[in-house]
Amino acid sequence: MFSLKPYFRAASLFLLLAGLFLSSGRAEAEPIRILAFGDSLTAGYGLPQEDGFVPQLQKALDKMGREALVINGGVSGDTTAGGVARLDWMLADKPDLVILELGANDALRGLDPAEARRNLETIILRLKETGAKILLAGMLAPRNMGEDYATAFDGMYPDLANTHGLELYPFFLEGVATKPELNQGDGLHPTKEGVAVIVEGILPHLTKMLDQTS
Repeated sequence: MFSLKPYFRAASLFLLLAGLFLSSGRAEAEPIRILAFGDSLTAGYGLPQEDGFVPQLQKALDKMGREALVINGGVSGDTTAGGVARLDWMLADKPDLVILELGANDALRGLDPAEARRNLETIILRLKETGAKILLAGMLAPRNMGEDYATAFDGMYPDLANTHGLELYPFFLEGVATKPELNQGDGLHPTKEGVAVIVEGILPHLTKMLDQTS
């Protein structure tokens, strides 16, 4: 008697392979989601929207052919405590990688470095629960805060990175801080050109992590 079973088996195999192919195509097309979680430095304070950190970073990644979407999670004036308070809301974007840039406003306000460290660690542990990779961007305290304060504040970033096995960009404003030509009139926030220097400096750290994520 003629049997249709071989044809059914062949058809089932075809559908399975087609499904795997389509699933693979969707996965390859899905960009890595990068959350820039920080304060005015990531928010792009004082700049046209296209000149801020997130748009410039996005353009740099696009130019490199990286399939990534950079999400602006910066809030001007935010402290590490503010970051803790809004973290769950930001995680609704389901980031694969987070650039954690917080602490500058803690230092400017003279807040306790020990408290800032606890807040950053709370954020780090919560992010790790989601499986997101973390690029920790360090900050330096103003030198007029005194040597003891600066030592405690500056040291918390490498200490947290070492404790939790994080990629560390030691100083977010590297190459920009104290250079009038790269900062706005307040001397604190980078110009478009200053942001470009920051993006250039952080890119090698970020691309290394993207290679590990993809």
